[in-house]
Amino acid sequence: MTPLMKLSAITLDCPDPLALAAFYQEATGLGLHAESDADFAALDGEGGFNIGFQRVDDYRAPSWPGQVVPQQLHCCFRVVDVDAAEARLLELGAGKPDQPRQDSWRVLTDPAGHPFCIVGACRDRRVMTGLS
Repeated sequence: MTPLMKLSAITLDCPDPLALAAFYQEATGLGLHAESDADFAALDGEGGFNIGFQRVDDYRAPSWPGQVVPQQLHCCFRVVDVDAAEARLLELGAGKPDQPRQDSWRVLTDPAGHPFCIVGACRDRRVMTGLS
């Protein structure tokens, strides 16, 4: 069956698009889109996939693991070494909320408060996507 849709972008609300783009640019190695500005910034990924960051006035960061302000979405990133990646991301400005467990994956928050997971090599899809 031919797919009806192909995911081309994920866009995160935030108070400062260029600052959040800089965090993810450093973390992923993706390049900043040439038309990025203070209201909307994007990183160009492989195969036309982009990560976008849009300015939202009165932005409220999601709370995690609590749900006072629901997260609504989180991204998972594969890494070679979870401990080394965590240390580097914390240096770049990531936060580290309470962890439900810390074996093959970790939950961090970007500088705008969005939770994201870093996962090591594993074969269990639930762990790779943070669903376990």
